[in-house]
Amino acid sequence: MPRGQKQQPLSPCLSERLRVFESLWEKRGEQDGRTEGEELRVRLPDGRTVKGTAGVTTPLHVAQKSRVKGAVVSSVNGELWELARPLEADCDLHLLGFDSAEGKQVVWRSGACVLGGVLEAHFGATVGRGGSTEVGFYCDYRLESSSLSLGELEEKCRRTASLKLPFCSLELSVPELKELFQDNQLRLQLLEEEMSGPTATVYRCGDSLHVCRGPLVPHTGYLRVFKMLKFSSVTVEGEEGEEGVVRALGVCFPGEKEQEEWEKEREEARRRDHRRIGKHQELFFFNDVSPGSCFFLPKGAHIYNTLTDFIKSEYRRRGFSEVMTPTLFSTALWERSGHWEHYSDNMFLVQCHPHTYALKPMNCPAHCVMYEQRVRSWRELPLRWADFGALHRNELSGALTGLTRVRRFCQDDAHIFCTPEQLEEEMTSCLEFVRSVYTVFGFSFRCLLSTRPTPCLGEPSLWDSAEEQLERSLKQFGEPWEVNPGDGAFYGPKIDIQIRDAIGRQHQCATIQLDFQLPIRFDLQYVGADGEMYRPVMVHRAVLGSLERMIAILAENFAGKWPFWLSPVQVMVIPIGGSTEEYAQQVAKSFREAGFMADLDADTGATLNKKIRTAQLAQYNYILVVGEKERESGAVSVRTRGGKQLGRRDLREVLSSLTELRDSRSNQEDF
Repeated sequence: MPRGQKQQPLSPCLSERLRVFESLWEKRGEQDGRTEGEELRVRLPDGRTVKGTAGVTTPLHVAQKSRVKGAVVSSVNGELWELARPLEADCDLHLLGFDSAEGKQVVWRSGACVLGGVLEAHFGATVGRGGSTEVGFYCDYRLESSSLSLGELEEKCRRTASLKLPFCSLELSVPELKELFQDNQLRLQLLEEEMSGPTATVYRCGDSLHVCRGPLVPHTGYLRVFKMLKFSSVTVEGEEGEEGVVRALGVCFPGEKEQEEWEKEREEARRRDHRRIGKHQELFFFNDVSPGSCFFLPKGAHIYNTLTDFIKSEYRRRGFSEVMTPTLFSTALWERSGHWEHYSDNMFLVQCHPHTYALKPMNCPAHCVMYEQRVRSWRELPLRWADFGALHRNELSGALTGLTRVRRFCQDDAHIFCTPEQLEEEMTSCLEFVRSVYTVFGFSFRCLLSTRPTPCLGEPSLWDSAEEQLERSLKQFGEPWEVNPGDGAFYGPKIDIQIRDAIGRQHQCATIQLDFQLPIRFDLQYVGADGEMYRPVMVHRAVLGSLERMIAILAENFAGKWPFWLSPVQVMVIPIGGSTEEYAQQVAKSFREAGFMADLDADTGATLNKKIRTAQLAQYNYILVVGEKERESGAVSVRTRGGKQLGRRDLREVLSSLTELRDSRSNQEDF
């Protein structure tokens, strides 16, 4: 049993908890019948092959033997694998560092365990939920009699990590977990809410124990730098109403180099923050009269509508039909679909005596109601129904973050009803749809095949067949993909698409998801060619995902410098002298009538250079200067927001060129 160095006398509760864990560890050791000694081969990405021994050789051994530095976790045949966990058979091995999304999460999850241990052992806090996010790690705690400073907590974490305490884990059942954490009701409550299977993983680090899904680094020596960011009061599900629950947030790094890079990325992310851009460019705002619901101003609405029109134009080319469904439904629908049991806490309810209604948080049950309105024939399938209806989800106030997490939103949501024989072709078509749209934005992306979770609904054979079809579609698609084991929805496997933005951050947007359960719950059928009744397959599909969230991602990706076709400020017309103002107004009118976002700067108190600079700072894509020569020849002098001068051009030529640039959704500036 790996033991940690004790940092100070333990409380009776923590001592008893460790005693129970050690007893369970010894019991597991007696039951461990793992065989060792068989030779295995490890294939590395560069083509090298390393020999090893099953049950003995670890990814850490391979990294040291191959002289690969900076690894914090590994991927074995597509599955995340701890560096200290012995390999079991021949495999493909990828060693991942902090510079990967997976590596960053492993380091930050490990940091959360260190933080939780420090809070318990050094300060006597009662520790609740902890883990990692996209921006760091956190730990919720309650401390009765004293307050903490960020600096004090940071120093204790750093000192504890320097002890190089190993992480070791056990899979424990619910009764074992209740015995282990019998003194911590807060943690037991969270376990009851969050456990999705019969067991959960408990990690030991020194004298502290943490429930964590892992994987983690081999020992705390991998965490050389800690930086605590802030404390905040907790308002999250399962803890509302709890007095004095505080969340500590921080980050940690393998070294100072990684911290310096993070600082630079953080400053760049702050500069690109969509909330700052939205306010500066007058795109949108939020107000307490409707918390979590966005007010889109005219320029923001232009972006919103342009994205919607873009997807609608793709729908027409790809055989999708738009439908419109109600916003308010009786709870009977949600009970029938199964959402009431699992999702009712996230719904906005409306009482209309004697009935209860709910604002829809998703469209799929309504589309099932539409499907069942009459008998369907195999000749009608596939049915591809798209819906831009407003959705409402009762997100907790502490989770609301600008446009990335809102209560009222709209998705480019669609559902496909098809025969099992049509499924593979439909999946391939959906993937091509994703590639086509993301290419326009310039996003690179990767696909994740999320497979059967535990527990799940449906026959194993049905899951096997569906996962095989998704895998074939991904292989045919030709883009990078990997397996994400056990992360499918309980009602079907899915393909998640992660995009990478201009500063390397990854975002989950598009999803293509199979659903075995709703067709069963709604008893959806179609008449086959042989006259028999069959069950259709249902596919949930979104490309942009939430329009609100996509606008946030695009604002930050482009740093507010919107591509011309999407820009809310496409053209600024600037007259030189009062005698050309009438012509300038005609120019601006011509562009507006052609559907462009065009403005006129007729301020007589500003110099030409100041007007041009102001337009550039406001991110107008093109600045059209008109003087006497332009008025006489029906021309405009064209500049880009980047300061490039394209010279005097005929007005009709400019209108034609910019129309083509807009309609082709090109990101180039020259024409």
